Amino acid sequence: MSVSLKLKAASFLYGLGWKAAIPFLKKNDRLKEGFDRRTLKHSLPPRADVWIQAASAGEAKIASRIMENISMSSPTKFLLTTNTAQGLSELERTAYRLNPNPRNVSASATYFPFDSPEIARKALEAVCPKLVVLIETEIWPGFLSACKELGVKVIIINGRMTTKSLAGYMALPEFFRSVAPEEILAISEDDATRFKTLFEIEKVSTMPNVKFDSTGTAAAVPYTANPLSSIFRPKTPFIILGSVRKEEESQVLKLAEGLKKERPKTVIGLFPRHMHRIDAWKKMLEDAGLPWVLRSEIENTVPFGHVVLWDVFGEMQSAFSLARAAFIGGSLAPVGGQNFLEPLTHGVTPVIGPYWSNFTWVGEEIFEKKLARQEQDWEGVLQGLLDISKRAFKPEKVKKDFEKYLEDMRGGTEAVCEAIKRNI
Repeated sequence: MSVSLKLKAASFLYGLGWKAAIPFLKKNDRLKEGFDRRTLKHSLPPRADVWIQAASAGEAKIASRIMENISMSSPTKFLLTTNTAQGLSELERTAYRLNPNPRNVSASATYFPFDSPEIARKALEAVCPKLVVLIETEIWPGFLSACKELGVKVIIINGRMTTKSLAGYMALPEFFRSVAPEEILAISEDDATRFKTLFEIEKVSTMPNVKFDSTGTAAAVPYTANPLSSIFRPKTPFIILGSVRKEEESQVLKLAEGLKKERPKTVIGLFPRHMHRIDAWKKMLEDAGLPWVLRSEIENTVPFGHVVLWDVFGEMQSAFSLARAAFIGGSLAPVGGQNFLEPLTHGVTPVIGPYWSNFTWVGEEIFEKKLARQEQDWEGVLQGLLDISKRAFKPEKVKKDFEKYLEDMRGGTEAVCEAIKRNI
């Protein structure tokens, strides 16, 4: 069978797969919200000159930063799409804030349509964009095929691709070469190489990650102005175990036990990544004989030597401002890690485990410069927390060093805005 026939057969089967799947997708709690917009059942997305697709909340923040900074020489309409409710909230706020502005840009936001070739083509014919911008790793076969058929230019910005993802895509190398974008801006040389391997195009370059542009240090807050000062005595020895995932709970429990043994008076702030794990943590702490208190039930000040089991949303940033050290979870089990730059913005040196694939864009240099510390197991993490917490506490120096590091990493937003303008 010729390559052309293989591609047509693959596209046909892909479309059939979507037709079979869509009735079941409506039962999915995450996808049923905005289902009619995802299927274009009752309405079509509005016309736009540029269509920016941002998978979820993290990518939506990148799209927002682009929209807040780009200036066009003539009035330009943008369509901002995403796959998640949280991402859509971010994009809708951005579109609202844009109107009016002196930069010739306007925007609307909606859900990204399902990747059925039929739906993708219908959406693109309605929007009629001159350019599609895909953020990070938005490689949708049906959508890319429709773009190619309709002659819509595509670029990928802030591009990243794992070795595992590349291996999966390489099952159909002829297809991906046939729908290759016009330009790719990747966040590292390794990512650029993987994109070149997949699409076999020359116009692949590197750029600073846009996420660095929106990262900065927090202003110093007097102790008395911190919302948590009412429950912490001044200079309380406080260590955070943050964004803890289910898969690493047994190891994090050992961290808590080790900290209690080595620093009996230390208060430990335990922040499960998901609130439904609170009851499981209550039992684990009880079984381990560790004294604990629920954050929501603290009426006076936290007793020294207790674990505070955080069952209240939205207080981690305030907690970082009071902490001496912080472990950031998702990193003692192979689940990709969590954002370990957040404590640095408050002058706290973070410690992580060996797994951080979702944040490799930060770069190894952050560990080489000792702004953060990476360890290979929970025992190493424990030692790291103990080492950091016994040092003289100098958050302003940590923030100053972090700001210096960020200076060399910024510039991604400008690179993306220039790429959009030269491709439209």
